[in-house]
Amino acid sequence: MRRTTVVPLAVAAVLLGAVPVSATPAGTGTSTGTGTGWEPAPSAPWDVSAGVRCDFPVHGEPVVDEVVRRVLDTYPDGSVKRVAYKGDLVVRVTNTGSGAFYDADVSGTAVVDHRTDGSQFWSVLGPVLVGVGEGGGNLPRGLYIVDGMYTLDISSTGYKTVNMAHGTQADICSRID
Repeated sequence: MRRTTVVPLAVAAVLLGAVPVSATPAGTGTSTGTGTGWEPAPSAPWDVSAGVRCDFPVHGEPVVDEVVRRVLDTYPDGSVKRVAYKGDLVVRVTNTGSGAFYDADVSGTAVVDHRTDGSQFWSVLGPVLVGVGEGGGNLPRGLYIVDGMYTLDISSTGYKTVNMAHGTQADICSRID
């Protein structure tokens, strides 16, 4: 079983393996006290070894992180069923072997459906950082800024399928090689 990671807003956190703050249950307000239901969803730094995404080891760390999330629906047990993410996110992606880096603006907006089998379905507008392992998706192994209008289906095994309605895919590994 292959697991892959991605980085968008708090979505960046979810996709690259970082863990966003826990959500406030739907209808209970927010941790920020604004009463809108939106709460901070910070992205944690992450590292991947050489050969996992790029031919060299990579480190990612938010340099701007103003991502918030809002739980839109929950399952009867209270677990998150649907969540929306928005906000500015710039992740510095660094080739730790050479020191070369690229500041990836991945400030997209997404609605993520969490399925009971552990899979996820993302409806995205704007840029998100997507990491794909060898044989782990319909994109080749790598790190990409996927930008535009698209969906991202992450199976329960971690296989990622990007379906573009309109947009681009930029290879980050080649920018920091």
